[in-house]
Amino acid sequence: MKKRELYEKCGEKLAREYPEAGTELRFASTYQLLVAVILSAQCTDRRVNMITPALFEAYPTVNEMALAAEEDIFSYIKSASYPNSKARHLAAMARKVVSDYDGQIPSTMEELVTLPGVGRKTANVMIAVAFGGQAMPVDTHVFRVSHRIGLVPARCKTPLSVEKELVKHIPRERLSTAHHHLILHGRYVCTARNPKCAKCVLFDCCAYFKKNNKKQPSVLHN
Repeated sequence: MKKRELYEKCGEKLAREYPEAGTELRFASTYQLLVAVILSAQCTDRRVNMITPALFEAYPTVNEMALAAEEDIFSYIKSASYPNSKARHLAAMARKVVSDYDGQIPSTMEELVTLPGVGRKTANVMIAVAFGGQAMPVDTHVFRVSHRIGLVPARCKTPLSVEKELVKHIPRERLSTAHHHLILHGRYVCTARNPKCAKCVLFDCCAYFKKNNKKQPSVLHN
């Protein structure tokens, strides 16, 4: 199967499987989304959604978080992964947004990555979800699923190299949606351990399935 055909086929199947694809993080503002995405690093969205209600009640705006001490923020996020560093990043991020951006979350990659706790993946999420742009954030799910299917070659060993390969083959207007499709598929079907190949809609175009499964799923997907 040619690369273009593979991308088109997988894209169509995932679009049918996840017609309402979008972030599962809960937020009510651009600031709240940024906080949630920072917290989501190596942490499940479910856990983040358990943490943020009380955190946002205490600090509903970036200006209020900018006044908070790290230890106070820590008390709300201690059940997240790496709470000490995340509390430090959140406090510093809020102060920088207030001092350098007049309390407004910046909207460009160049500006976003200047914020403490914000790397390229987080910035891409903000561009795609908060600002309606087209971007391909590469988290562990996107990285894993892209390799397993065969969308990216084995030589793509970094998130940036995977991002560049996906951007090269996915139409720009579909990048953000494709990102959500790959995340959801990785989260619920193409899991890190024991992927659910028998339930996968991509069985007939997935390199991992062809290599590791001699029989087709008992219930075939169109």
